Amino acid sequence: MKISPSLLSADFSRLYDEAASVEGLVDRFHWDVMDGHFVPNLTFGPPVVNALRSRLRIPFDIHLMIDDPLVYAPQFDVHPDDSIIIHIESRSDATETLRAIADRGARCGITLRPGTSLETVSPYLDLVSMLLVMSVEPGFGGQAFLPDAVPRIRALKELIGDRTIDIAVDGGINPETIGSVAGAGADIAVAGSAIFRAENRENAIRKLREAAA
Repeated sequence: MKISPSLLSADFSRLYDEAASVEGLVDRFHWDVMDGHFVPNLTFGPPVVNALRSRLRIPFDIHLMIDDPLVYAPQFDVHPDDSIIIHIESRSDATETLRAIADRGARCGITLRPGTSLETVSPYLDLVSMLLVMSVEPGFGGQAFLPDAVPRIRALKELIGDRTIDIAVDGGINPETIGSVAGAGADIAVAGSAIFRAENRENAIRKLREAAA
Protein backbone atom coordinates (compact mmCIF):
# COMPACT_ATOMS: atom_id res chain seq x y z
CA MET A 1 0.00 0.00 0.00
CA LYS A 2 1.22 3.49 -0.87
CA ILE A 3 1.39 6.10 1.89
CA SER A 4 0.34 9.67 1.14
CA PRO A 5 0.79 12.20 3.97
CA SER A 6 -1.91 14.84 4.18
CA LEU A 7 -0.30 18.26 4.44
CA LEU A 8 -3.47 19.51 6.11
CA SER A 9 -1.92 18.20 9.34
CA ALA A 10 1.49 19.78 8.76
CA ASP A 11 2.73 23.06 10.21
CA PHE A 12 1.51 25.63 7.69
CA SER A 13 4.22 28.09 8.69
CA ARG A 14 6.91 25.75 7.34
CA LEU A 15 5.17 23.61 4.74
CA TYR A 16 8.21 22.87 2.61
CA ASP A 17 10.29 21.75 5.60
CA GLU A 18 7.41 19.57 6.82
CA ALA A 19 7.02 17.89 3.43
CA ALA A 20 10.77 17.49 2.92
CA SER A 21 11.09 15.79 6.32
CA VAL A 22 9.12 12.76 5.04
CA GLU A 23 9.55 12.91 1.28
CA GLY A 24 12.07 10.09 1.13
CA LEU A 25 9.85 7.83 3.25
CA VAL A 26 6.48 8.09 1.47
CA ASP A 27 4.98 7.65 -1.99
CA ARG A 28 2.81 10.71 -2.65
CA PHE A 29 1.66 13.96 -1.02
CA HIS A 30 -2.01 14.76 -0.44
CA TRP A 31 -3.26 18.35 -0.63
CA ASP A 32 -6.70 19.21 0.78
CA VAL A 33 -7.75 22.36 -1.07
CA MET A 34 -10.78 23.96 0.61
CA ASP A 35 -12.65 27.10 -0.37
CA GLY A 36 -14.70 27.86 2.77
CA HIS A 37 -17.93 27.19 0.84
CA PHE A 38 -18.03 23.53 -0.19
CA VAL A 39 -16.67 22.75 3.28
CA PRO A 40 -16.53 25.12 6.28
CA ASN A 41 -12.76 25.55 6.20
CA LEU A 42 -10.23 27.47 4.12
CA THR A 43 -6.78 26.10 3.31
CA PHE A 44 -4.27 26.50 0.49
CA GLY A 45 -4.86 27.18 -3.18
CA PRO A 46 -2.89 27.04 -6.43
CA PRO A 47 -0.14 29.55 -5.45
CA VAL A 48 0.90 27.51 -2.40
CA VAL A 49 0.61 24.10 -4.05
CA ASN A 50 2.44 25.29 -7.17
CA ALA A 51 5.28 26.77 -5.12
CA LEU A 52 5.94 23.38 -3.54
CA ARG A 53 5.36 21.44 -6.76
CA SER A 54 8.55 22.99 -8.11
CA ARG A 55 10.56 21.89 -5.06
CA LEU A 56 9.28 18.39 -4.26
CA ARG A 57 9.85 15.28 -6.35
CA ILE A 58 7.13 12.75 -5.52
CA PRO A 59 3.60 12.91 -7.00
CA PHE A 60 0.86 15.17 -5.66
CA ASP A 61 -2.78 14.27 -5.16
CA ILE A 62 -4.71 17.55 -5.16
CA HIS A 63 -8.10 17.04 -3.53
CA LEU A 64 -10.45 19.89 -4.47
CA MET A 65 -13.08 20.39 -1.77
CA ILE A 66 -14.44 23.42 -3.59
CA ASP A 67 -17.67 24.50 -5.25
CA ASP A 68 -16.27 25.16 -8.74
CA PRO A 69 -13.38 22.81 -9.54
CA LEU A 70 -13.73 23.54 -13.26
CA VAL A 71 -12.56 27.11 -12.57
CA TYR A 72 -9.61 26.21 -10.35
CA ALA A 73 -8.31 22.82 -11.55
CA PRO A 74 -6.54 24.30 -14.60
CA GLN A 75 -4.64 26.71 -12.32
CA PHE A 76 -2.51 23.97 -10.74
CA ASP A 77 0.94 23.16 -12.09
CA VAL A 78 1.09 19.39 -12.44
CA HIS A 79 3.40 16.57 -13.43
CA PRO A 80 2.08 13.52 -15.35
CA ASP A 81 1.93 11.38 -12.18
CA ASP A 82 -0.01 14.00 -10.22
CA SER A 83 -3.76 13.65 -9.66
CA ILE A 84 -6.45 16.28 -9.33
CA ILE A 85 -9.48 14.92 -7.51
CA ILE A 86 -12.93 16.49 -7.63
CA HIS A 87 -16.07 15.90 -5.58
CA ILE A 88 -19.07 14.47 -7.38
CA GLU A 89 -21.21 16.84 -5.26
CA SER A 90 -19.54 20.01 -6.59
CA ARG A 91 -21.41 22.45 -8.84
CA SER A 92 -19.15 21.98 -11.87
CA ASP A 93 -20.10 19.48 -14.55
CA ALA A 94 -18.07 16.37 -13.68
CA THR A 95 -17.35 15.24 -17.26
CA GLU A 96 -16.24 18.70 -18.37
CA THR A 97 -14.07 19.11 -15.27
CA LEU A 98 -12.39 15.73 -15.62
CA ARG A 99 -11.61 16.48 -19.26
CA ALA A 100 -10.11 19.83 -18.26
CA ILE A 101 -7.91 18.04 -15.74
CA ALA A 102 -6.75 15.58 -18.38
CA ASP A 103 -6.03 18.45 -20.75
CA ARG A 104 -3.92 20.04 -18.03
CA GLY A 105 -1.76 16.91 -18.01
CA ALA A 106 -2.78 15.34 -14.69
CA ARG A 107 -4.43 12.06 -13.77
CA CYS A 108 -8.16 12.46 -13.03
CA GLY A 109 -9.71 11.51 -9.72
CA ILE A 110 -13.17 11.66 -8.23
CA THR A 111 -14.44 11.42 -4.67
CA LEU A 112 -17.66 11.69 -2.70
CA ARG A 113 -18.87 12.36 0.81
CA PRO A 114 -19.43 9.33 3.10
CA GLY A 115 -23.20 9.61 2.71
CA THR A 116 -23.26 9.91 -1.08
CA SER A 117 -24.24 6.80 -3.04
CA LEU A 118 -21.37 5.05 -4.78
CA GLU A 119 -23.52 4.71 -7.88
CA THR A 120 -23.04 8.43 -8.53
CA VAL A 121 -19.46 7.79 -9.70
CA SER A 122 -20.38 4.95 -12.09
CA PRO A 123 -20.79 7.16 -15.20
CA TYR A 124 -17.23 8.49 -14.80
CA LEU A 125 -15.23 5.31 -14.25
CA ASP A 126 -13.79 5.37 -17.76
CA LEU A 127 -12.52 8.93 -17.23
CA VAL A 128 -10.61 8.51 -13.95
CA SER A 129 -7.40 6.96 -12.66
CA MET A 130 -8.26 7.32 -8.97
CA LEU A 131 -11.28 7.02 -6.70
CA LEU A 132 -10.94 8.56 -3.25
CA VAL A 133 -13.04 7.09 -0.43
CA MET A 134 -13.67 9.57 2.36
CA SER A 135 -13.53 7.83 5.73
CA VAL A 136 -14.43 11.08 7.52
CA GLU A 137 -16.65 14.01 6.62
CA PRO A 138 -14.54 16.32 4.45
CA GLY A 139 -13.42 19.63 5.87
CA PHE A 140 -11.16 19.10 8.88
CA GLY A 141 -8.20 16.92 9.83
CA GLY A 142 -7.92 14.78 12.93
CA GLN A 143 -11.36 13.14 12.73
CA ALA A 144 -12.12 9.57 13.77
CA PHE A 145 -12.29 6.88 11.10
CA LEU A 146 -15.78 5.93 9.87
CA PRO A 147 -15.96 2.09 9.66
CA ASP A 148 -18.53 2.25 6.84
CA ALA A 149 -15.62 3.17 4.56
CA VAL A 150 -14.48 -0.47 4.52
CA PRO A 151 -17.55 -1.95 2.76
CA ARG A 152 -17.56 1.09 0.46
CA ILE A 153 -14.03 0.22 -0.66
CA ARG A 154 -15.11 -3.36 -1.38
CA ALA A 155 -18.13 -2.13 -3.32
CA LEU A 156 -15.99 0.22 -5.39
CA LYS A 157 -13.64 -2.65 -6.25
CA GLU A 158 -16.64 -4.45 -7.75
CA LEU A 159 -17.76 -1.35 -9.65
CA ILE A 160 -14.27 -0.83 -11.07
CA GLY A 161 -14.07 -4.36 -12.45
CA ASP A 162 -11.03 -4.78 -14.69
CA ARG A 163 -10.37 -1.04 -15.07
CA THR A 164 -7.01 0.29 -13.90
CA ILE A 165 -8.15 2.66 -11.16
CA ASP A 166 -6.43 3.25 -7.81
CA ILE A 167 -8.57 3.40 -4.69
CA ALA A 168 -7.35 5.85 -2.07
CA VAL A 169 -8.82 6.29 1.40
CA ASP A 170 -8.67 9.52 3.40
CA GLY A 171 -9.56 10.19 7.02
CA GLY A 172 -8.67 8.73 10.39
CA ILE A 173 -5.93 6.50 9.01
CA ASN A 174 -3.53 5.17 11.67
CA PRO A 175 -1.94 1.80 12.53
CA GLU A 176 -5.26 0.62 14.01
CA THR A 177 -7.35 1.39 10.92
CA ILE A 178 -5.02 0.98 7.93
CA GLY A 179 -5.14 -2.82 7.99
CA SER A 180 -8.89 -2.92 7.40
CA VAL A 181 -8.74 -0.60 4.38
CA ALA A 182 -5.77 -2.49 2.95
CA GLY A 183 -7.66 -5.75 3.36
CA ALA A 184 -10.68 -4.27 1.59
CA GLY A 185 -8.57 -3.43 -1.45
CA ALA A 186 -7.39 0.17 -1.05
CA ASP A 187 -4.17 1.06 -2.88
CA ILE A 188 -3.29 4.39 -1.24
CA ALA A 189 -3.70 5.48 2.39
CA VAL A 190 -3.84 9.17 3.18
CA ALA A 191 -2.56 9.84 6.69
CA GLY A 192 -2.22 13.24 8.32
CA SER A 193 -2.15 13.34 12.10
CA ALA A 194 -0.66 9.84 12.32
CA ILE A 195 2.46 11.14 10.56
CA PHE A 196 2.85 14.86 11.18
CA ARG A 197 1.88 14.77 14.86
CA ALA A 198 4.07 11.77 15.66
CA GLU A 199 7.20 12.30 17.76
CA ASN A 200 9.17 10.11 15.33
CA ARG A 201 7.77 10.38 11.81
CA GLU A 202 9.99 7.67 10.36
CA ASN A 203 8.74 5.20 12.95
CA ALA A 204 5.15 6.32 12.39
CA ILE A 205 5.40 5.66 8.66
CA ARG A 206 7.08 2.29 9.26
CA LYS A 207 4.24 1.28 11.62
CA LEU A 208 1.66 2.24 9.00
CA ARG A 209 3.38 0.10 6.37
CA GLU A 210 3.69 -2.86 8.74
CA ALA A 211 0.03 -2.62 9.75
CA ALA A 212 -1.04 -2.50 6.10
CA ALA A 213 1.04 -5.50 5.04
